[in-house]
Order: sequence, then structure tokens, then C-alpha cells
Amino acid sequence: SVVFPAYNEEANVANAVKDFKREYVDEVIVVDNNCTDRTAAAAEKAGAKVVKETRQGYGFAVRRGLSEANGGYVVLSEPDGTFSGSDVLKLLAYAEDVDMVLGSRTNRSLIWQGANMGFLLKWANWAVGKMMEVLFNGTCLSDAGCTMRLIKKEALSRILNEFTVGKEMFLPEMTILAMLNNLTYVELPVNYRSRVGESKSTGKGLWIAAWVGFKMCALIIRYRLTRRRKPV
Repeated sequence: SVVFPAYNEEANVANAVKDFKREYVDEVIVVDNNCTDRTAAAAEKAGAKVVKETRQGYGFAVRRGLSEANGGYVVLSEPDGTFSGSDVLKLLAYAEDVDMVLGSRTNRSLIWQGANMGFLLKWANWAVGKMMEVLFNGTCLSDAGCTMRLIKKEALSRILNEFTVGKEMFLPEMTILAMLNNLTYVELPVNYRSRVGESKSTGKGLWIAAWVGFKMCALIIRYRLTRRRKPV
């Protein structure tokens, strides 16, 4: 299953559904997070299953999509053109070995011209990733906010009811919960391309990106102070 959270992504959602709907993909789920354009209609026409999430926020949309997925492997991505459907094969290559495969957008060779990954944003994602890695004694992390990832359905069931974040900080929470629940994971570089349409968070300016980063750090510290890794 492929899950796309969507808020006003009419410009590219059909292309994204077609790009990810390959022979090894059983379903593409687009979560309509109160879109005011024709995102839902375009997604359905392209062959996606569209579900509605009325609670506004990236995290709420992702959580709804993950709960709707039926596949044995669930891939989370974006419908805005930033990620490539061909990279699903990279994630699947490691899917038998670990519970979760994380994408990373910090490899310079795979950052396309026009992608929203400048010097400061790249190294901020790297720093927050390393913060999680150190504080939770995790495996190598170089990107705190990459949406592109795969998780086994069985592993997802172990953390699905523990999600608390409904906004932008969902991705680091998912990674932290995976570590606290002893899920195994590996991180791989993925293609990161120019976005089609308007960014909803980090693309709106340096101060917005910095505020999102600050909230991520606060979330990480809160988890470190209040939660411990479960016994194996």
C-alpha cells in the first residue's frame, strides 16, 4: 500500500498516483485532509482510493492513511512530485531484513535542481536526525523529516495506537516510537525533487522551517524525558 496525505494537491496528485501505482503496488490511498480544490476527484480518476480526514494536520492525515492501508508493506510518500515511485524498489529491497526502511534526502547526489533542500535545511535535518540517534541509541539517522518510508504492516500495528502528533512533527514521532518499541530499521538515500505547487510548511520561509525544527526538538526531548525503550 502507498499512502499520500493531501491538502490541495490537485496540481500533481494524478501524476503521483500513476507514478507509484506499479505492478508491485496493490493500492494507492490518498487522504483528503479538507481539500478545497479537486484533489479527491483527480486522485480517484487516476485510480487511487480516497479517504477523508476532517482533523486538519499532516499527522492526522498520515495516521488515517496508515490505518486504512491493507498491504503487508506500507509506503508513506507525498503526492507533490518531490519523491519518485521508482524508489519504492529501494525500500522493498531491504523490507525482508528490517521492520522499517527510512528514506533520506541529505545525499547531495540525489537532491535535484529546484528541490527545497538548501544548505541550512539539509544540515538542520541531519542534526535533528543525529539528536534522535544519540538520545535513543538508534541506528544511523541523517534526515529527521523525510516522508518517504516503508513499514511492515505487523510492525505498524505495534505503534499505530501510540501516535499523538497531529501536525508537522509526526515523522520524528514515528521514528522515535519505532526505536522505543525495538523495531529494526535502516536508512537509504532517495531522490528528492522540486515540488509541484505550494509548500505547506518548510517551503514558506526560513523562520517557519526553524519553528518546525524547534518543535521537533521539543518533541524529541519530551519523549526522552518521559519514555523508556520497551524490554526486548
